[in-house]
Amino acid sequence: MARRYTIQEWEISPINPIDFQRQLTYKLVGMLADEGRRRRRDPERTRERLLQAGYREVYRTGFQSASIDTILAATNVTKGALYHHFDSKEDLGHAIIEEIIAKLTVNKWLIPLQQGKNPIDTLIDIVQATSIRPQDVNGGCPLVNLAQEMSSLDEQFRKQLERIFRDWQGGIAIALRRGQSQGTVRRDLRPEETAGFLIAMYEGYTLLAKNAQDAEVWNVGIRNIVGWLKSLRAPRQLRRARQHSISKRHVVNRQR
Repeated sequence: MARRYTIQEWEISPINPIDFQRQLTYKLVGMLADEGRRRRRDPERTRERLLQAGYREVYRTGFQSASIDTILAATNVTKGALYHHFDSKEDLGHAIIEEIIAKLTVNKWLIPLQQGKNPIDTLIDIVQATSIRPQDVNGGCPLVNLAQEMSSLDEQFRKQLERIFRDWQGGIAIALRRGQSQGTVRRDLRPEETAGFLIAMYEGYTLLAKNAQDAEVWNVGIRNIVGWLKSLRAPRQLRRARQHSISKRHVVNRQR
């Protein structure tokens, strides 16, 4: 064990710099080891890593083909630790739906609709912001992927996924009703039916693009959906939008 020195001895001892360096090294190594142990023992962090790895694996292969061993390898977690947090593979799947997939819809659609002033403008922005990266187009929508795979096989999966679709449709309908009361959305629309049609059209193009493995299919879909959304504006708003579009074309033509 390294000798401890008094202040006076530190000042006169010829070996104190080396001894000090050794002590400092021991302390740093100990601190790093303690930090590593704390991270490994952080149950919330471990659970979140398992959730994220599970989501990636389910998105890549589907739930039934998802490999627990692949999830464990990606997280460097033992099988015992996984089953400490989730009772079964199905339990992990339910958590993925509730804690990841449901939040994707909330963050992409519902929060912007709650915060936006004009629902039609917000919906157009959401649709146009849809990723057309090859990995996203080829992978499809995680919500639809699971609905197609699991709805006829597991009732709890079906009910969880149905609730996400219902909340999604309800959130759009609420925004459309608010737009009707503000005079920005056509009053002849039925908000619930319109919201359901939008979801069907959006997810339909997602599925077509995935099947074709072609981002251009999604580009066509985005143009068609945006054109349809513009037709939902109240007549006064529609006239303003057209006048704005004409003014922009005049400015572009003058610049040319």
